[in-house]
Amino acid sequence: MRTEDVLAAILTGLWRWDNATGIVELDAEAARLLGLPAEPTELTEGAVRSRFHPVDWNEIDGVVNLALAEGTLAESRLRVMDEGGRVIRTVRSRAKPTVDDSGLHLVGTLQEVAEPDPGRAARSPVTGDWRRSREAFLLDAGRALAEARSTAEVLRVAASLSMPGFSPDGLAVFGVAGDRLTIMGQHGYRPGDEDPFADMPLDTDYPAAEVVRTGRAIYLSTPEEYRKRFPATWPLARRFGRESWAFLPLVVAGRTMGAWLAAFTHRVGFSPDERSVLTTVARMLAQALARAGLAESERELSLGLQRTMLPVLGPAIPGMEVAARYVPTGGGLQVGGDWYDMIQLPGGRAAFVIGDVQGHDVRAAGLMGQLRIALRAYASEGHRPDAVLSRASRFLYGITEGGGGGSDADGARFATCLYLEVDPATGTLDIARAGHPDPAVLMADGTVLLRPTDGGLPLGIVPDTDYPTTRMTLEPGETLMVCTDGLLETGGHDMETGWLRVRKLLEEYDPHRESLEVLADSLVQAVHGPGSHHTTGPLADRREDDIAVLLLSRAGEPAGRAAPPRRVVLTIAQAEPERIAGARRQMRELLHDWADEDQRDSAVLMVSEMITNVLVHTDGDALLVAEARGEHGGRRLRVEVADASDELPHRRRPGEMASSGRGLVLMEMLAHAWGVDPRGEGKSIWFELYEGGTPAAG
Repeated sequence: MRTEDVLAAILTGLWRWDNATGIVELDAEAARLLGLPAEPTELTEGAVRSRFHPVDWNEIDGVVNLALAEGTLAESRLRVMDEGGRVIRTVRSRAKPTVDDSGLHLVGTLQEVAEPDPGRAARSPVTGDWRRSREAFLLDAGRALAEARSTAEVLRVAASLSMPGFSPDGLAVFGVAGDRLTIMGQHGYRPGDEDPFADMPLDTDYPAAEVVRTGRAIYLSTPEEYRKRFPATWPLARRFGRESWAFLPLVVAGRTMGAWLAAFTHRVGFSPDERSVLTTVARMLAQALARAGLAESERELSLGLQRTMLPVLGPAIPGMEVAARYVPTGGGLQVGGDWYDMIQLPGGRAAFVIGDVQGHDVRAAGLMGQLRIALRAYASEGHRPDAVLSRASRFLYGITEGGGGGSDADGARFATCLYLEVDPATGTLDIARAGHPDPAVLMADGTVLLRPTDGGLPLGIVPDTDYPTTRMTLEPGETLMVCTDGLLETGGHDMETGWLRVRKLLEEYDPHRESLEVLADSLVQAVHGPGSHHTTGPLADRREDDIAVLLLSRAGEPAGRAAPPRRVVLTIAQAEPERIAGARRQMRELLHDWADEDQRDSAVLMVSEMITNVLVHTDGDALLVAEARGEHGGRRLRVEVADASDELPHRRRPGEMASSGRGLVLMEMLAHAWGVDPRGEGKSIWFELYEGGTPAAG
């Protein structure tokens, strides 16, 4: 007798479903149970779905997935509907799901069952309301587990889960260390209760160990079932007074990484709905633990890299105060290409380096480490700043694909860098710059000025590049700031608006009341908020770029905060006319608190005209020296622009349409005093402005 005949005799239908084709095959009895003519037929998935109550059909996916996960039958009760939407009968479906290269297959039976007793259904937790509560619970649990950042947070979330209708009161998460079972966390037990289970061999006759070995869940509905299946370890579990237990595998990428125990003080039948909830929670818990473990490993690796690659500042420099911060970018490893360094040189001098290797990844961090070592070596050999950067550029070019000898998949990389040597006794700074932002100086009276310095291309772009050196003096009470572009551009800012933000912070700093460390913290916190540190600690994910900042202050007490003069010294080469805009900006910053705004605009206009005349009418460079001296409200500004030409300027009377010839006319109209002084080689054109309208005394 055929199987179909046997099933028909007991009023049981047979059906097959192929996920690849979406076709459902029904024998005669299965077709009859679905309200169709009693003959074998083939239907589409949509046609079959139309025969069932939509609420019941929506449960099918969860039941099938649960059966696949547990290796059991997919069993469910379904209400069959007629064309008018009326329930004609209830059937029970049992199917065996299998998966092969062609997809998912189901082979199952259908059998009519009696409608459940209404009173009994009302008392059952598995109702429509329960299902809605279950869906809300799973959404909340998934969200909470996804947001957990560490293993401890994941375990706290797992302990706080309150499942609808059958919440466990005892939870434990087991891990695996070699061939032994460990306990990662527990809830609902007293301290020390976990000791017998904390270091258990995986071959022990214990449910969690078997779950790890087999990858399949174990449900124990009664103490009798527990005692019968696991007699050796039942005495360990009996003392906790539980009535039902569920042990579920924690599986990630096909690997069982541990087990999850949910224990109940009341009897639980572990219906398909209940098992589905537990299986879903176990899957989310496993993924959350895997994410947290990976993140913790990355943080540990990044901290190790930071400790290895980022130096602490060296011994104190007499007469100098130094502070530095490094903040890595967000996402992934907490390392990147930004760095700072301090190098002790002979004769009491010191070198400071700050740089930024392109990228925010381990590759950038590795190149940064190599470049930092090379810079230290070149500096220790006694080379001057320009030679140090030239050699460093050749070195970086050679170890990346820029030199043709690299094998890195992501190609050549470059780095910006600023290298300066300082003589603490005199405050003299020799600065060489490779595509890096210019330094800024906080003067003793609170004025903040960008200090334009000569520079060259970023390191590593071409093998042989010149890096001219700029010399300046850091006066007593002044502070120099150098930083990477991350400090300026983070938070949606560009270089211009970012500089305005940083400048405001520098102006608010009072060295008489606060240390340089306070200023370093305030600069970082302005971007990242409180709690950001320079070499340790994870930060908020809103970081957009690495940040390195280095502060150097020269000790000394000038006679009052307004006593030292403000000074700008700037060279504009024939080949760099674009630096005229920088000169205008320097003048505005020098006179940022000048009482008369019209005088400030006049000074900017005259400086622009004087420099332009030099570049247009001579073959040499222009040297700008501007100095503001005196007390606020009565200061005197003197500006000189010198060049190497002996030809003196002549007053002209330009026509209305003339594009030049107004320089001396403007100075005569706008300056309080002006003149032209011949020199041994060349000349100097100068003007003066008096803040109060008359020359300041002295």
